[in-house]
Order: sequence, then C-alpha cells, then structure tokens
Amino acid sequence: MQNPTWTPPELLKMSGSYWEACALHAGVKLDLFTPLTKGPATAAELARQLGLDVRGLAMLLDALAALELLAKDGACYQATPFAAQFLAADSPAYLGHIIQHHHHLVDSWSRLDQAVRTGEPSRRRISHDSAEIERESFLLGMFNLAMLLAPRVVTQIDLSGRRHLLDLGGGPGTYAIHFCRQNPDLRATVFDLPATRPIAEKTIGSFSLQERIRFVAGDFQEDPLCGSYDVAWLSHVLHGEGEAGCARMLQKTAGVLEPGGVLLVQEFILEDSRDRPLFPALFSLNMLLGTPQGKAYSTGELHALLAAAGLEQVERLPMELPNGAGVVCGRKPV
Repeated sequence: MQNPTWTPPELLKMSGSYWEACALHAGVKLDLFTPLTKGPATAAELARQLGLDVRGLAMLLDALAALELLAKDGACYQATPFAAQFLAADSPAYLGHIIQHHHHLVDSWSRLDQAVRTGEPSRRRISHDSAEIERESFLLGMFNLAMLLAPRVVTQIDLSGRRHLLDLGGGPGTYAIHFCRQNPDLRATVFDLPATRPIAEKTIGSFSLQERIRFVAGDFQEDPLCGSYDVAWLSHVLHGEGEAGCARMLQKTAGVLEPGGVLLVQEFILEDSRDRPLFPALFSLNMLLGTPQGKAYSTGELHALLAAAGLEQVERLPMELPNGAGVVCGRKPV
C-alpha cells in the first residue's frame, strides 16, 4: 500500500480488511483446507467430519470461496491449487503456523490505543511465557517464513572459509540449516530458550544435519555465551529489545567472535526518517504491543549499534528482500 490515493471507499476498505484476515485465520484454525484437498465435499459432509455447525461452516466456506481460496461447484467445495499447496496441513509448503501466529496477535492489536496511552505492552511476550500453543505457532511460524526466505538469503552472503556460525536466538534453526547446506565446511550452534529445543532438534534432524548443528539452551540477555565463532547471525532478534538491550547483546556477541569474525544482523529496517517503508513502521507498533522496549530500527541506528560494539566496516549488504528486510554486517578488528 505504498503511495495510496486515498478516497473514502479506499479508507473504509482498509478499515474493514481484518474481516478477510479473520476468515482466513478461522479456516486455518479449523483445518478446513486439508480435507478439501482430498476431494470435494458439501458443507454438511464437512461439518459432520469436523464436528462443526453446518450453518456457520457454510457461511465461512462461501466467504473462503469468495476469497478464491476454495472453489465451489454447486453445493460442493474444494481447495484451490494454491490453498492445497500452502494451507493444507500435510503440505511441505504449509504456511498455517505463521497464519495462526497472526491470529494470536489480533487481540493485542485491537488494544493498540491502550498501548499508545500507557507505553506498556498489551500481551505477554510470546517467545518467553506464552501458552504452549501460542509459542509453538510462533516458532513454527518463524520456520514457515524463514523457509521461504533463507534459501534466497544464504546465496547472497559469502561465508566461504568460515568454520563456525553462532545463530543467536535462532529458534528452530532454519538459517543455521540453510547456511550449512550452502557451505559444506561450516558447522553451527543455535542458541535459544530451552522451550525451543524440541522443535529445533526435530527440524535440524529432518535435514540430517545433527552432526554439524548443535542446540545450546539459554537466554541471550541473561546467560553468558560460550565458545568461539568466526561468524554470528542475529535474525530478527534486536527488534525485541530497546537500544540498551541491543547494545548488551551485540557486545556479548562480538565478545565471542574471533578477530576478523563477521557479525550479521537481519531486521525489518526503517529509513532514517522512520516513516517508511510501511511494513517496518507497522512492525514497530507490533513490538510496542508485545515488548517493553522493542521497536524496528533504522539503518543509522543499526550502524551505530554495531560500531558501538567495536565492529568495523559496518555496511548494509546489497540485497532486495521483502517487507523492508535487510542485512547489516560488521567485522571484528583483527
């Protein structure tokens, strides 16, 4: 929605756009798409199979057909090829986890005015102390997104000659996996909260990389980092902290880098004016809702933070990524 030409109809369309999102969220949460990839079914047949109210289900199926995620033929519904690929739970390309994570954010976004009044978050921090179902949707949702992006990112970052990567706050280990697949001589350590271990180890094992990637449990703000690395990767972790927390994290990470080591930060990056691109500006509000001090950072802020951690040759790498994402790199002096 860059440079919109605002009219009252466009304004009202945007205001009510959450209706479409909520219909999608409900379809995923109720797992409607998976059975409808197997063959067509009527609302009554699907209601009996899933234990749902037939009237409500028919209304939702019609809405999803209007969104062109289902095809309707007479009284029967079937998943479109796109929905079968990305919304069926048994598809390798399933995006339902990140969609359910978005669903879990809706309640806090409805209280954005409250967060702006108080400056305080309006939801619990998902990665630390949320209910298990919310935490699992978050972690697997990050896996969904990273699986789309990581294969593209790792080909644009030269790690040839690097031996040991620290994936700090690496969640399910998706980037560590793809960096190791791209660089056969690289091994990696994923450092994240203990609750992340089962999902991370399962994911790493599914790629048969358990001999090259290990998981270390800890809180990167509270616990020391151990070991020695010649490259560190921090993907979408700084935005959860205020500037003081980011400074501590970067200094701690730089401390375990070998001389000449590289520190790479991926974030949704604002221009220095902070009013564009759109997605990082909205994402900053998401951090207001979910963290005490987190926000999206600008290019200048990230450069200053890496320089303050003692890193040199700080630069934003030349790559085009969606949603205003970018990678800033700094090198530890030799």
